[in-house]
Amino acid sequence: SHNEENTIPEDEVSDDVDDGMTVIEKSPEEIIAETENKDVPEFEVTEKVTVFNDSDEKDENGGIDLTVPDLIKKQNDKKDDDVQFVIETSPAEIAPALTDEPEHFGLDTLYDPMKDLSQYQMPPTTLLIDRGEGESKVGREELESNKNRIVETLNNYDIKISQIKATIGPTVTMYEIVPAPGVRISRIKNLEDDIALSLAALGIRIIAPIPGKGTIGIEVPNLTRETVSLRSLLESEKFTGSKAELPFAMGKTITNEPFVADLAKLPHLLIAGATGQGKSVGLNAIICSLLYKKHPSQLKFVFVDPKKVELALYAKIEKHFLAKLPDADDAIITDVTKVIATLTSLTQLMDSRYDLLKNAGCKNIIEYNHKFLERRLNPNDGHMYMPYIVLVIDEFADLIMTAGKEVELPVARIAQLARAVGIHLIVATQRPSVDVITGKIKANFPARIAFKVSSKVDSRTILDLNGADQLIGMGDMLYSHGSTMLRLQCAFVDTPEIEALTDFIGDQQGYPITYELPEPIVEKDNIKGDADLKNKDKLFDEAAHIVVALQQGSTSLLQTKLTIGFARARRIIEQLEQAGIVGPPQGSKPRDVLVKDVEVLEQFLKNSE
Repeated sequence: SHNEENTIPEDEVSDDVDDGMTVIEKSPEEIIAETENKDVPEFEVTEKVTVFNDSDEKDENGGIDLTVPDLIKKQNDKKDDDVQFVIETSPAEIAPALTDEPEHFGLDTLYDPMKDLSQYQMPPTTLLIDRGEGESKVGREELESNKNRIVETLNNYDIKISQIKATIGPTVTMYEIVPAPGVRISRIKNLEDDIALSLAALGIRIIAPIPGKGTIGIEVPNLTRETVSLRSLLESEKFTGSKAELPFAMGKTITNEPFVADLAKLPHLLIAGATGQGKSVGLNAIICSLLYKKHPSQLKFVFVDPKKVELALYAKIEKHFLAKLPDADDAIITDVTKVIATLTSLTQLMDSRYDLLKNAGCKNIIEYNHKFLERRLNPNDGHMYMPYIVLVIDEFADLIMTAGKEVELPVARIAQLARAVGIHLIVATQRPSVDVITGKIKANFPARIAFKVSSKVDSRTILDLNGADQLIGMGDMLYSHGSTMLRLQCAFVDTPEIEALTDFIGDQQGYPITYELPEPIVEKDNIKGDADLKNKDKLFDEAAHIVVALQQGSTSLLQTKLTIGFARARRIIEQLEQAGIVGPPQGSKPRDVLVKDVEVLEQFLKNSE
C-alpha cells in the first residue's frame, strides 16, 4: 500500500496496482500552488477524485473525465479505456480493498448450503396486503347486552354465578364465568342451546371447564368479525423472532395473540373441514409462512393436488422450493398413479436418510446437518446436507377413493417414521370420516386442525371431541395438539398475494434443475412368482383342474370345492396367477381363466415340473 509521505515525480507513475486501481500523487510544487489560491471563493475544485472500474459509464453520462498525459500513455502502453486513476489515495481508503481477497475455505470453515444461491433475497412482507386490523369491532353495548342475557338465562335455571369476564377475539368473544359454590358444571353445559336461543347467536360453544383455570367459558360470535391478514402475523415479533426449525403462522387466538407453531415439532398436521370453510386458505397460509422463513437450500415441498388448481400457483417456484420424480413433467402432482410413485419414492428417501443418520451416529436431522456443516462428515461416503421435505396433500379423500391401500400404507409409514429425517406431512380433507382418516393414519397425527364440519360425528373423528360443528365458518377453526385445544381465526391470504410472492421468488435465480426424489423401485413380480412356485401347495394341481374345468377363478370357489380355509385358498389362487393359469383380481368379479382347455393344462403342468 502507498503512504502519503511517498511522493512520486510528475514523470513517474507507480506500476503497483491495488485492486485494479493505479495511484498517482502530485509534486510538492503543485500542492504549494494550490494552497496559495485557497482564499479565492469564486472557484472551487475538488482535487480528490476517485474513479472506480465503471468509469467508462460515468464519462458517457457526463461524469468526471480524466485526460491521460502522453508520457503516461507511452510508459504504460495501454488504451484509455483500461486505465483507472485514483488521485491522492489515503491508506485508510486502501485498507478495505485489501480485505477483498478470495475467501479461504478450509476444514475450519463452516459449510454453508446457502452459498449455491448466495444472491437469493428473502421476500418482503410488503408483497402481502395489510388489511388494517388491530382495532376491535366489538362495542361496549354488545358486550353488556350479551353479558346480561347470559346472566339472565342462567338465573332462569337457578344457576348463580359469582363473577363474569369478557375476552374479545377477532371472531368470537369469550365470557368467562365463575359459578357459585355447589353448582354442577354439567347443568351449565346442558344449557348450550338455551343460551344460544337467548343471544340469538350462531354457534355458541361452552368450554367446561377451561383447562388450567377454575372457570367456564362461553364463546359467543361477534356481530362484525375481524379479518386477520397474514402480513400482520408475519410481521409480529412472535414470528420474526421465532427460533423454530419450520415455523408457520396460522392465525390469531381468542386473546388476539398471533399463533405460531413449529411443524418440525408437531410433526405432522391433519386438516379437515367442510367445503368452503377455509382449508385451502389455511394451507396457503402455512406454505407462505415457510417460504418467508426458509432459504431454498433448507426446504423442499412435494405438492399433491387432485383438484389440479389449488396449488398450481406454486409452479413458478419449482426450481427453488419444489421436489419431484426424475421423469415427472410437472412438479405439482395431480395424477393418482404418479402420487403412488411419489409416496413410494419418499419412503425410499426416508430409508436412505436413516442409513446416513446411522452411519453418522446421529439421532435426527438437526444433529446430522449440524455435523455436516462442521465438516465432520465426508461427502465421499455419500453424506450430504439434508433439506426438510414437506409433503402437502390437498384432498386426501379423493386419493383414498381412487387408490385405497396403495396410498394409505406409504402415508402411514411416512407419518410413523419420517419425523426424525426431516420429512413432514400436511394432509387436508373435506371428508373426515373413518374410511378416509383411518386409525393407522390418525394415530400418527397428534396435531389436528378442524374448520367447520357438518356433524358431531365428523368433529369427533377429526378432534376426538365435539365442537367443530359449532364453529361459524370463514376461517374459524379449532387447533388441537396433545392436550391443548385453541380456537383460532385463520389468517387470510388471497390469490393475488400468493402470485406476488411466487413471482418475487420465481424471478430470482434458481437451481439449474428441480430437486429430484429417488427413482421408485418397482418389485419384479416374476422373481417373486418363481420363488413362490417352488413351494407349490399340495392341492395346486387339483385346484388348477377345478378352475380350468369350471372356467371360473375365485377364492370362494376353491374354499368350497377343496374344503379349505380362506388363507390357504387365497395363497393357491395367487400361485395360479403367478403360474399364468388365472388373471389378476378384478374387484368383486371372478378372475379370468387364461388356460381354456384341460389338455393344455396337463401339458402345462408337465412342463412346469
